[in-house]
Amino acid sequence: MAGAARVRAPDSSTGNVIRDSALGIVPQTLAHYLPLNAAIWDDGPLNAAEIEIARLRNAQQVGCVLCKAVRYDIAIEAGLHEDKVQMIGGEFELSALTPREKLIIAFTDQYLNNPGVPALQLRRQLQAEFTPQELLHLSLVVAYFNGFSRCAVALGGMPDEMPRTEISVPR
Repeated sequence: MAGAARVRAPDSSTGNVIRDSALGIVPQTLAHYLPLNAAIWDDGPLNAAEIEIARLRNAQQVGCVLCKAVRYDIAIEAGLHEDKVQMIGGEFELSALTPREKLIIAFTDQYLNNPGVPALQLRRQLQAEFTPQELLHLSLVVAYFNGFSRCAVALGGMPDEMPRTEISVPR
């Protein structure tokens, strides 16, 4: 994944992870992006740990090194610790994740790999576990993070690996 970046971050440092990224070279868009980012985390029916599970599964699927390395502090506060993060990959179905957490991963995979109508069994499980509002929020979460992680990968210049980094929701 390493290679020359197609876009470089601004030269100034604001201390805001988003403003200091390549997204900061078009600062007028951040006035719209940052409130949406906060709303994704703060204003929907899913809790931060559930959002983080979907975000990290998306990061694994897309291969975004930065997204895989980041942990949001509010998700950690909501109970998503590294032992659980390690279960999000590969054989998650056999892990100690809760049935709801496994469904979040299954939904994320379905959304990313075949966004049409899920198989009947998965659809029934999702409808039994989640309210319509939660399913909509989960859809928006996956779409949102998938778009931004693909953007990060497409911009290039990402290292092959990064250390785990805890951040706050950029506002």
